[in-house]
Amino acid sequence: MSAFLKFPVAVPFGIGLALALPAPLAAQTISAAEAEALRQEIRELKAKLADVENRLGPETPAAAPAAPAAAAKAPPPATTIQWKGSPQFVSEDRAFKVKGRIQADAGYVTPPDGTSDQGFGSTSEFRRIRLGGEGKLGGGIGYKLEVELSDNAVDLVDTFVTYETKSWLISIGNQNQFQSLDELTGDTTGSTMERAAFTDAFNFERRLGIAAQYRAKDWLFQAGLFTDDIGALSNDSDGPDGGDENNSYGVDGRIVFAPKVDGTQLHFGASGHWRTLNRLTDSSTRYRQRPYLHGTNSRVLATPSMNVENEVHYGAEAAMISGPWHAVGEVHWLRSDQRDAPTAGFFGGYAEVGYFFTKGDTRSYKNGIFGGVNPASPLNDGGMGALQLNLRYDYLDLIDRSAGIVGGKQNAIIAALVWTPIDYLRLNLNYGYLMYDDAAINSTSGNDYNLHVVGTRIELDF
Repeated sequence: MSAFLKFPVAVPFGIGLALALPAPLAAQTISAAEAEALRQEIRELKAKLADVENRLGPETPAAAPAAPAAAAKAPPPATTIQWKGSPQFVSEDRAFKVKGRIQADAGYVTPPDGTSDQGFGSTSEFRRIRLGGEGKLGGGIGYKLEVELSDNAVDLVDTFVTYETKSWLISIGNQNQFQSLDELTGDTTGSTMERAAFTDAFNFERRLGIAAQYRAKDWLFQAGLFTDDIGALSNDSDGPDGGDENNSYGVDGRIVFAPKVDGTQLHFGASGHWRTLNRLTDSSTRYRQRPYLHGTNSRVLATPSMNVENEVHYGAEAAMISGPWHAVGEVHWLRSDQRDAPTAGFFGGYAEVGYFFTKGDTRSYKNGIFGGVNPASPLNDGGMGALQLNLRYDYLDLIDRSAGIVGGKQNAIIAALVWTPIDYLRLNLNYGYLMYDDAAINSTSGNDYNLHVVGTRIELDF
């Protein structure tokens, strides 16, 4: 009986009993007393099992494997609205800003003696009306789109898509080609109403292409491959003057070194450009310039029509900003390779100095170009805004007698008083004394004469 009591309780009762009893006994008939003793032991075993069950408590079913928790969906980033002349919507690395520009001009150009050209005298116009937007899409992708009303025509100006990293900026679309410091500086942040004479005379313009810029500390490297301006490419007429036959292309590059020394911003730059017109016949190229103001279409300087095959031009730049002072100078050479005619060479340049009369104001500079000024004491804060005086000497020579080209020569002195009462608004008062040799427009005293120019502009840029 002791051997049976030592057997595990988990063994089924019948099997345990058979194993515990000796084989002969299992086959024998037991007495009533023995049967009762066995039943008693069974009752005691049942009682012990019940006690164990009570102490273990009710059986807990195995928990099912937990389903993976669904990833919590992040809330969309908050969008903030900033004011930078117009509302700017910003959300993490995404942004959008409406852009616009209004420039209204009025002026007067003294006419050459005895001229019948009606382009002189009083002038007035909306120099530019521009509207567009720019933004960021995330991942370094950005864009800019602007249309402009100028010369009674609507044109696309800056219209491109960009990809930007810490050091690189890649842009594809209609854009400037890194021609010169004065050309790349915005027309609402320039020091005079109009840019240097050579920038218009040498036909600087935006063109369709792909460009890359690399920034490394004080260095800036710019290069691009360009075709022609959108207006020329979209001309739907046939023939040598049609857009279908416009296969011109060019390569442009610019290098800038811009260190800051003891609080003085320095700028040194050089650019080079090559372009082929790639036309079988083209005698429509001309280099010419107005008497400073854009409001007149009279071209006092002008070469005859030239059959140009290739253009090569290059320039050098130097500038500085120190407190209220700035100074800048540029020179630019153009070589025009003509078909069946000698190569012609032309030259232009300018030198300038400027000073802010108002305390705390200075000209800004970023990414290889001049910027505007944020008045230290704007009108809306009880101040008078920023007041700046700029003096410029502007030179252009469109004469190459060895090539038989006489387009005239200009020596000009220009003074500009620029008042910025508040951010994004400027008033510009300019005076120019223009001295011409071999001018394209005759006077009763010949082709050498001097003109006076007065111009005013109110401009809003946002």
